Amino acid sequence: MAEIKLYNTRTRSKEVFAPLDPENVRMYVCGPTVYDRAHIGNARPVIVFDVLFRLLRHVYGPKHVTYVRNFTDVDDKINARAAQSGRSISQITAETTQWFLDDMAEVGALEPNLMPRATAYIPQMITMIEDLITKGHAYEAQGHVLFDVRSYAAYGKLSGRSIDDMIAGARVEVAPYKRDPMDFVLWKPSDDATPGWDSPWGRGRPGWHIECSAMAYELLGESFDIHGGGNDLTFPHHENEIAQSCCAHPEGRFANVWMHNEMVQVEGKKMSKSLGNFFTVRDLLDQGVPGEVIRFVFLSTHYRKPMDWTDEKAAGAESKLDDYLRSVDLYGDLDAARIAAPDQGIIDALSDDLNTHGALMGLEWMANHAQGTKLAANLVFLGFYSFEQLEAKIDEIRAGKLLLIPLGNALQAARARAMETKDFSVVDEMKDKLSNAGVLVKMSKAGVELEPGPNFNAAELETLK
Repeated sequence: MAEIKLYNTRTRSKEVFAPLDPENVRMYVCGPTVYDRAHIGNARPVIVFDVLFRLLRHVYGPKHVTYVRNFTDVDDKINARAAQSGRSISQITAETTQWFLDDMAEVGALEPNLMPRATAYIPQMITMIEDLITKGHAYEAQGHVLFDVRSYAAYGKLSGRSIDDMIAGARVEVAPYKRDPMDFVLWKPSDDATPGWDSPWGRGRPGWHIECSAMAYELLGESFDIHGGGNDLTFPHHENEIAQSCCAHPEGRFANVWMHNEMVQVEGKKMSKSLGNFFTVRDLLDQGVPGEVIRFVFLSTHYRKPMDWTDEKAAGAESKLDDYLRSVDLYGDLDAARIAAPDQGIIDALSDDLNTHGALMGLEWMANHAQGTKLAANLVFLGFYSFEQLEAKIDEIRAGKLLLIPLGNALQAARARAMETKDFSVVDEMKDKLSNAGVLVKMSKAGVELEPGPNFNAAELETLK
């Protein structure tokens, strides 16, 4: 069995991963708030933890891994979107949840085993809040219930801050009903225009942080193996999750390993609407950037380093993947690939704190050494294609090659005539049309070779017939 090492934010060190129960490896990752399309930054934790999910399934067996990723479907942003659009909250959350699943499938992400919606776990949240009050870790004030951060001595250890430092360096909500500025909301009142549920403290709705604690406990227990998300969640969200979960269930540890991915930039700058460099996964897909290209760009950078999306990287990724498909076409056996195990070198790279760049170097080696069958198996393992998609891609390449045979012969004949007449205008015109159709044209002393390129478009070849 492969030895997996993961960087644990809690201990600030890379550790050998030892699951609490190898028969039931459990991972929780914070999911989206569903009110709009997922931007490319939202896709990074999905892709990162999808790779970890695939690795864990390989090492421990698919039936022995439970991956939970939630949907936050009660939130003030959702309420605002409903008020702005005149649509119901349920319509908005149902639509945007499906958008998210569709877009993440396009970038090769497997669906987690469980995808709970926050609104389905309100009773469990109320029960946890009641328990926290009973144990002296929370208090009611003016229709709100707040967590008392001073009651948990370990508060701040995940993010490496003291409570006093947090107060000095953070913008916190100033409210007269708070005992301490750092106390955070577990439950808040709802007016008639806002979603709400009956509770011992009146009609209201949960705070953000309690959602994940309640769902993780119900689905994974008081202790589980891995908790993941973007590093923007380390504080306050994950810090607050630890506090309320460990206080509600002191017999447990909550998550053993905490993993956080770095943020996404665009062309070297922080992504923002004001800079005009903010775009969604769907924007890229609609612009013709394939999902596998998005995934390749993301996996080219280690998850704990900032990832810079650039047009140049996308073009390079598309070219690489096209090369890999040609190698599979020339040297691969898809039937054999379906039953082949992932390459041990790629498993070893991923086992070293998800060294995805190293895994991609493994693909490069296979392509350069005519290991088409192995390459196909590992392209699927890393989530770039399913076998059905890979088979369709290879069929397209082979159909394109057949289509190009007579055109290659015609170009060869035109070239021979041009060599005699010294007039290469016809040859140049044919080459231009072929290039515009996404055909790679190679001419040498040995003859003419035509290959379908990444942007091959058979319809554009009609003018050459």
